[in-house]
Amino acid sequence: MNPGRRQWLRRGLVCGLVCGPTRGLKLGTAGGLAAGMVDGLAQTPPPQAPPAGLAPDDERIAPDRALRFPRDHGAHPGARTEWWYATGWLQAPGGGLWGFQLTFFRSRTGMAESLPGRFAPRQLLFAHAAVTDVAGQRHHHAQRISRWSGDEGLPEAHAARTDTGLVIGRWALKREPGGSYTSLLAAPEAGFTLAVTLVPSQPLLLQGEAGYSRKGPGPAQASLYYSQPQLAVQARLTVAGQSLALAGRGWLDHEWSDTLLAPGATGWDWIGINLSDGGALTAFVLRRADGSVLWAGGSHRPAGAALRVFGPDEVVFKPLRHWASPTTGARYPVQWQISTPAGQFELRALLDAQELDSRASTGTVYWEGLAELLDGRGSRLGLGYLEMTGRAQALRLGA
Repeated sequence: MNPGRRQWLRRGLVCGLVCGPTRGLKLGTAGGLAAGMVDGLAQTPPPQAPPAGLAPDDERIAPDRALRFPRDHGAHPGARTEWWYATGWLQAPGGGLWGFQLTFFRSRTGMAESLPGRFAPRQLLFAHAAVTDVAGQRHHHAQRISRWSGDEGLPEAHAARTDTGLVIGRWALKREPGGSYTSLLAAPEAGFTLAVTLVPSQPLLLQGEAGYSRKGPGPAQASLYYSQPQLAVQARLTVAGQSLALAGRGWLDHEWSDTLLAPGATGWDWIGINLSDGGALTAFVLRRADGSVLWAGGSHRPAGAALRVFGPDEVVFKPLRHWASPTTGARYPVQWQISTPAGQFELRALLDAQELDSRASTGTVYWEGLAELLDGRGSRLGLGYLEMTGRAQALRLGA
């Protein structure tokens, strides 16, 4: 696409966000990409006071900010960017393997703090949904976007503050009173509908230092971040006119931040793996433009044992095989050797073509898909998701 066409599309997106609802757009990746993808929204907004009834430190990203639940399952509109990210694998009795991803994002625009009214675009809400058919070697995906004033009473788009409750049109993710999550995502334009229930089987996993997760050498480059691994999943997937009852295991991340990327970082590679023995493995690296590592981290929690947090010099990602996208030309490592204090592993994508290309709307390209973790003998140790950003172009988060 020529630069003039792309700039015209970006101006149209801004107008659509301010003037009226927008649906069906292809979006960027986790981490509040909204702010950096739209030229007019790229500046870091000023701090915003927490809503009435919430403690002043609810919006603070700091190592001494203790996470409190169920409140911290909900939204933090004063933070720059936030997302709820659920992935997993599904299987029918005697059937093939499927992967699923559903993500809701919230990004504070900072462009309408003083505007009155329930429809002032103080926040942007985004959502992604994708399913991977391993046997059929197909990847289906769809996205949504909406502006949000911050009023939780708006039925068409909102993010609840006291617990997980996210809505964009007909897409929703909610944490039920018993602690399970339910989600319904209807994407007729992509040929699928996905309804899932995710039930926790383990305690919350607080990433980093009790939930304070460093993402760079400076203390400001951090997020508040927790995971819920080893979720028991029941799903109803309708795709290509066929309805499938599926079951499997899932993973949910909730993360919010004011400054996620350090200066010089162009993207990241990340894995979240449910291990077959009941453990959970997280690992990530943030890259510079030349491919060198700016920061790294992660954690390992064996089943029934204490969490081991990885230091920035303890995680190494070594590419073993690349796949080149015929659509964007980007090259992605789809087979890795990953070294951590928990061991050295091989990670393999179960389908190479799990790229999401959104250049025609928000200008972002990334790869996110189902992968398997193997030991040195090639035996499967677990299943989970691999995410790679900034490989088609540098990632911008607006900071």
